This record gives sequence, C-alpha cells and structure tokens, in this order.
Amino acid sequence: MANAAAVTSVWNCPNYIGELFMIGANQTPFLNMIGGLGGARSKQCASFQFPIAQPWSLEGAAQPAITETDSLTAPTPTTYVRGQDTNTVQIFQEQVSISYAKQSVIGEISGLSILGNQPVSNEKDFQIAANMRQIAIDADYSFLRGTYAAATDAATAAKTKGIITAATSNTVAAAAAALSKTLIDTLLRTMAGNGAQFMDMVIFCNAFQKQKLTNIYAYAPEDRNVGGVNIKQIETDFAVIGIVYAPNVPAGTILVADMSVVYPVFLPVPGKGVLFYEELSKTGASEKGQIYGQIGIDYGPEEYHGTITGLATS
Repeated sequence: MANAAAVTSVWNCPNYIGELFMIGANQTPFLNMIGGLGGARSKQCASFQFPIAQPWSLEGAAQPAITETDSLTAPTPTTYVRGQDTNTVQIFQEQVSISYAKQSVIGEISGLSILGNQPVSNEKDFQIAANMRQIAIDADYSFLRGTYAAATDAATAAKTKGIITAATSNTVAAAAAALSKTLIDTLLRTMAGNGAQFMDMVIFCNAFQKQKLTNIYAYAPEDRNVGGVNIKQIETDFAVIGIVYAPNVPAGTILVADMSVVYPVFLPVPGKGVLFYEELSKTGASEKGQIYGQIGIDYGPEEYHGTITGLATS
C-alpha cells in the first residue's frame, strides 16, 4: 500500500506501470452535496468570523383570557429578543514540491516491469490534483465534525464548527444501544418540536449505521431471482428523507441535516480567489507551489438539524 510522504526525489517517489487507483475512505458526499470547493452554491464573507443565523422564538401557545374591562388598558408589552449564531472560516494549505529530476524521469519505471506506459506523464499535475483531493477530504471532515476555535491572534488556528458539533438542540443519546426505528422517531419528533422545517432532509451515516438503516426499513422484494436491499430514502411522518453513506461521520453517530440551509463559505484572497495554486520562490532545482484557501461552513439554524449519538458500533 502506498502512503503519503513529504518526498520530492526520484528514488523516494518511483513511477510504476498500471492503472491508477486511489485507496482509502476518500469519498466526500457531504461536501459534494453543498457545492464542493469549486465555489458553486457558496457564500462569501468579509472576515474570518461570519454570522449564520439570528435565532428567536415565540412564547408557548396559550389561550388568552382578556375581559372587556382588561381590554380598556393596553397589556404589558412583549419584546422578542434575537440572538446570533456565528462560525469561522479556517485555513486550508498544502505545499507541492517536485524536483527537476523527478519531473524528467517519466519513462523510468520501478516495480514489476511489463509492457505499457505509466499513467502519470506530468508529476506536477498529479501532485497538485492529489493535494487538492486531500484538502477536499479534510474539508468534508471539518464541515461534519470540526471543533470550533476563533483565531484570536496570529498564533491561534481558526477552526470551523462542523454541523454535527453544532446540532445540540436536537440530540438523542443512544447510550450504546443499537440504532432502531424508535430512536429515529424520537429524534424526528424532537426536531419537529424545536421548529425544524424539514425542507430538504438527508441522513448521513457511516458504513455500520448505513447497514443498520437498511435492515430497519428493508422489505422483501417481490422477485424470486433478486436478493438484498439498499435503502436510499425513507418516508416519515415529517418528510421524505434521503440516506447517504458518508465515511467522515463518526461510526456511532447519524446526522439528519436540512441541506436547504447548508453552504460552504469562502473568504477570498484579493486578486487570487477562494482556493488557488500559486508558485513559490525557487531555492534550488525544483518546482514549488502551494494550494491555499480560507473556507468554512454555514449550516444555518442548528435547530434545523439533529443527531443520534453514542450508538452501538458492533
């Protein structure tokens, strides 16, 4: 198995014959569904911290009991107070460095020699694309489960708060119990009671809980020649909810997210853009550059989302 390494030489990063396959849990379905890192369906901000919602609420419903005599005097005024939820972008940065010698030896092959050409004809382009993919995986992870930290000075790293971390109003603690329809119903009922809108709902889960969801909602197909099911959508009392396998969701957690209010947020660098590659100064016989972006997530009102945590994973 090949591993990532900070190498630039011919000898430490050999060429091989054979089709390219990227291994590992590299899917980013959550990031893809909110527009990816290409700037589509995104927002821009003017500073590292940005507002995402102004939450406010009404009092509980009650039947008024006002007499005619009472109505002659105006009641005590009610003032509804708003709050503000915020998040922050964070820095994503990777350096690419390829020696002139490494760029030159595209025809020099290591490993098993067979007839054919090695598929990487431009090492620089390959390394840039690989580092961009790493940023995408890191962003997907951060947007789901990132821990918030504001950059209070130059020595403090800003870290965006992930949607799972943020969804605190609607959380059901499973206490190591297996995922069940009862737990899912409890979460959806809690979300409804706290004002979730159920506009574009998706359940995100890791591999173990995806199989549990299929087992919970599966029914036998009416075909003697086909076996197995793959539940991708469920009908509930509040909405039709899609189900998406997302490797970066913790194994003991499921996320129910309203994707209509979720966006990536970019803080552009003047004259360069939101996520860009640029050459760095030469210090020898190599090409050096960096990929840089300032990116966070706007998940809207956290009350629109919910989680089940502490699920059994075996």
